[in-house]
Amino acid sequence: MTVVPRLGRGVRFVILSAVLLAALPVTLAACGSSTAPDGTGDSQLPTVTGAGDLSAKPTIAAGAGTPPATLVTRDLVVGTGAVASPTSTVSVQYVGTLWANGKEFDASWDRGQPSIFPLDGVIPGFQQGIAGMKTGGRRTLVIPPELGYGAADQGPIPGGSTLVFVVDLVGVQASDH
Repeated sequence: MTVVPRLGRGVRFVILSAVLLAALPVTLAACGSSTAPDGTGDSQLPTVTGAGDLSAKPTIAAGAGTPPATLVTRDLVVGTGAVASPTSTVSVQYVGTLWANGKEFDASWDRGQPSIFPLDGVIPGFQQGIAGMKTGGRRTLVIPPELGYGAADQGPIPGGSTLVFVVDLVGVQASDH
């Protein structure tokens, strides 16, 4: 089953905040919560195998500890191209997993081509997490339930799940808003 981050009959994926990262990989926590220096509270972000190889599908381990209560982003590769805005249409390769057990619920890599969609048509955590990202980059997004699918089950995603994505920004189209 393909779980594309969109609203419609179900729920949309809307990815991360308009944060423009211009340096080495950094971890940010959106919103002003108290967090550890790495932005994750008492949790440890999942390990990403193949983090720097944009030509291959990465794998994501399960999270450790209590999942972050706010959106967390970490650039694994900082891009150098066009910057995504919250209303951009983007082309991305991604892998989505559950924080609790690392189980993959969707991956554009498995379909052999990037997914293309407007960021204002996806879950808030996806929109906020990709906004500010530069083309050619790879970013980890940790999305709390409130910015994902909330308390409702969504196909292979149990209600109340914290989601973990590794997203490669392949391209950005201008917004028509």
